[in-house]
Amino acid sequence: MVDSRNCLKTAVFAVLTAIALPAAAQWNAAEAPGGGSFGDAAGGTQKSVVTVDAQFTAPAAGKPGRLFVTAHIEPGWHIYSITQPTSDKGNPTVTQIKIEPPKGVRMAGKFKASVAPKSKPEPDAYGDLPIETHDGTVTWYAPIEFDPGVDPSKLKIAGTLSFGACDANSCSPPKDELFTASLGQGVKVPEEPPTAIENPPETTNASSNPPAESNKKTLDLGALKISENDEIHKSSTWLIIATGFLGGLLLNLMPCVLPVIGLKLLSFLGQSGHARGRAFALNVWYSLGLVSVFWVLATLAVTLGMGWGQLFSLNGFNITLAAVVFTMGLSFLGVWEIPIPGFVGRGKALKLEDKEGPAGAFAKGVLTTVLATPCSAPFLASALTWAVSQPPAKAYAVFTAAGLGMASPYLLIGAFPNLISFLPKPGAWMDTFQQIMGFVLLGTVIFLLTFIPAALVVPTVAFLFSLWGSCWAAGRISPLHEPGEKTIRWLTAAAFGFIMWFVSFGWLGDVMQGYFNRNVEQAVAQRLAKIGKSGCLEGEQNANRLPWQPFTPKALEDAIASGSTVLVDFTADWCLTCKTLEAAVLNTREIEAAVKAGGVVTLHADWTHGEPEVTKMLELLGSKQVPVLAIFPAGDPNRPIVLRGGYTQGRLLEALKQAGPSKKSEK
Repeated sequence: MVDSRNCLKTAVFAVLTAIALPAAAQWNAAEAPGGGSFGDAAGGTQKSVVTVDAQFTAPAAGKPGRLFVTAHIEPGWHIYSITQPTSDKGNPTVTQIKIEPPKGVRMAGKFKASVAPKSKPEPDAYGDLPIETHDGTVTWYAPIEFDPGVDPSKLKIAGTLSFGACDANSCSPPKDELFTASLGQGVKVPEEPPTAIENPPETTNASSNPPAESNKKTLDLGALKISENDEIHKSSTWLIIATGFLGGLLLNLMPCVLPVIGLKLLSFLGQSGHARGRAFALNVWYSLGLVSVFWVLATLAVTLGMGWGQLFSLNGFNITLAAVVFTMGLSFLGVWEIPIPGFVGRGKALKLEDKEGPAGAFAKGVLTTVLATPCSAPFLASALTWAVSQPPAKAYAVFTAAGLGMASPYLLIGAFPNLISFLPKPGAWMDTFQQIMGFVLLGTVIFLLTFIPAALVVPTVAFLFSLWGSCWAAGRISPLHEPGEKTIRWLTAAAFGFIMWFVSFGWLGDVMQGYFNRNVEQAVAQRLAKIGKSGCLEGEQNANRLPWQPFTPKALEDAIASGSTVLVDFTADWCLTCKTLEAAVLNTREIEAAVKAGGVVTLHADWTHGEPEVTKMLELLGSKQVPVLAIFPAGDPNRPIVLRGGYTQGRLLEALKQAGPSKKSEK
């Protein structure tokens, strides 16, 4: 089931949550182990029994700086350690430290406690689970590093201490205490703690946390230090803005935008009879449509952290876009006329110059950019990846530059129409060209269907057929009809499509989901029956030259633990750039030979539907879009080599050489 039912479930869940949370909080206070309440003598107002302060020291005498977080716990109360064991039968509130390091500051290791936790059995509450607590005063400390040129005296490091406090008769609800650390003298702590009390700090930018030791041989996902195989990340802001402009310009050559570029070509031909000023104004409107989508994407990047093309991991977006492109293709073929002046018409293409208007030009620009997002032009991915991790002003600047780069050819042609004087004169051939572009758009719909889960393909096709009927009905509305009759006909056509949407993704969706599940079970059983002792199907290796295995965090950790250099390909079915690179660069004889010679393990990370494990790994690598290649060297897995966007065979071979072979290959 997609969309309507999920939306209804989400709304009901939100209402129930709003009602239940206050009651749950009251229960947690009143019914915690011991049965007491967590309040003061006045009755019910919560008071803090834990106060937090923090400070940090600058590097000195060859030692890194340190961040100190100290909790002062009221007498009679205790909190749980950051390494408190947990189980699936109920747990105490484990203390957590979350850090938000400013730019130029990196956490360089794990937090350790200044004193060992006390053992406090609580069999009535948690059974046989070992309990680790702190009371009085406890300080956690971790090493931090500063970029060259950063003045520690001008910095503040913000963070949150999350904990639950208990006394002999009651426990508090989980609470967050905010703190801000300034440069100070530090807290005296033992050089070697009594016990190894460690917990990786949670930060808002995990990819910036390098390991404490550069020669560490085990993987620590919370302490990766990215080795960029791309000089752009060391460049100035202005150079990256220029790179974004160039990437946007090259985006016009990507196959994703060609269907709508054909429509724009008709517009150029139609504008040949216009005054230069009006033709330029229409191209400005078209460019505004382009840039407006980049502004929306910049807003999604700044507020939600969404990267270029990530919308295509959402089924609802893909189905909606397929419907829009399908109905536009029907308009190209003359089935109906989109009610946007100048967008496309059922009449002769020769009349476009009479129909072209600002709304149509703007809509064309919007659709062109939306269809371009599955592609990632050279330079664009690196620039936008950099932008997502920057403050809003820089992010908007880079996205705007990319939009202007994509719009620049149209602005240039609008200002100098003679640049396209080599094109044939308007004529009857334009009608044929328009219809050909209609079939191209229908082919684009087929491409969009490949992004959608198999169980939703038939419901989507059924919905598209219903839209065909609605468009056919709308196309039969005559200009001679009375305004009231036109309105009724339009509403009837729209209502039919709306009803069929419910039918397609309601009843039919349930039927197809059950059918799909049965077929998957049968296919899996047949596949397992055919698998030989080698663990793979006969002929499976021939589809790709490299021995790809599915990516999971455990598969990555196991491969690294075995002493292997690991190459992870982050890709998606909707990413045409990814597929092009896989065919032209990755699965080639040269890369196959290098991978085989180095004993490199290759993992395939599929991000087609926004898989959470892949999303988290991309975030750790500092990326918000694909394609991305990450190579984890066997000798230093916490310093992966990352290739973003387009890459050449030479760059990949150089990165593999830099990473080195697996340890077993060296032997």
